[in-house]
Amino acid sequence: MALTSMRAPASPVLGKALDLRFSVGPYRYAIEKNGSIVHYRMHSAGEPLQAALVWAFGTGRVAQSYLFSAPDGSFREARVTYFSSLDNLEFTPARGFTTAASPEQAMYRDVKPAEVKLCFGCHTTASFHDDRLDEQQLFLGVTCEACHGPGARHASILQSAALAGVSFTGPSAIFNPTSLNPQDAIDFCGACHGTSWDVFLSGVHGVTNVRSEPYRLALSKCWGKGDTRLLCWRCHNPHEQLRSDPESYDHVCLSCHAGAPHTAGAGPQARPPCPVAKSACTSCHMPKVYVPDMHFSFADHNIRVVRPGEAYRE
Repeated sequence: MALTSMRAPASPVLGKALDLRFSVGPYRYAIEKNGSIVHYRMHSAGEPLQAALVWAFGTGRVAQSYLFSAPDGSFREARVTYFSSLDNLEFTPARGFTTAASPEQAMYRDVKPAEVKLCFGCHTTASFHDDRLDEQQLFLGVTCEACHGPGARHASILQSAALAGVSFTGPSAIFNPTSLNPQDAIDFCGACHGTSWDVFLSGVHGVTNVRSEPYRLALSKCWGKGDTRLLCWRCHNPHEQLRSDPESYDHVCLSCHAGAPHTAGAGPQARPPCPVAKSACTSCHMPKVYVPDMHFSFADHNIRVVRPGEAYRE
């Protein structure tokens, strides 16, 4: 999460010797780096349009999208995004078109202030002061304070305890998300990763909403009215790199779905064991769903028994 935003010239994706190009109808797109400037170009029948990319959002593991500045200082979103599965450019998700009213519309989309706040709010830390974006003082990526709040007093308390040679066991003067109840916890992560309310307001239907993991998790039968054993951080340590191999999560699944009476997790709240397998649980119960406009498959967090040939559940 610490790498979810960067200045475009510092992007490792754009620093590689890539020939980033995409064409649709009469429009030809290209992104090229020249020294410390990343040029975004769009050619059509008339004069080519060009801009210097300023911001890159996304690590590039799946995709990376770009913003550049308009003459009045507002932001514009490039109409194309880099996708790792293509190792090239394609339409930015949900920004494709069949016809454009002008070359400018084909090249970019104006980003409204409310959306700018959402973009920087989820991809950077402490980016707004007095409700104004501070591009110079913000912290790149999701740092500690993005989830835990201001940490100066917390650090001071612990440093004082260390200097005094004592172990500090009192209030740490910092917010700990693990103290939240299940519904608040899922909304906390969903603030950036997508809640049911976000899905409702966006009007998105079909496989695209598989990317809203908290929303999908809350649809799980075992979630019920909120199960503290089924919170986001039970599977994903936010302080570590995301793990993509199914076996990494088996210990979490088996802590509830005990395979035998002596298995960890066995007890009054233990769930029935899986009759099929005891490893790679997520490969069956959280199948990957291909999202066309992302050119990537995402694990469906609606945990369930998936029947062969079953259609995607809204």
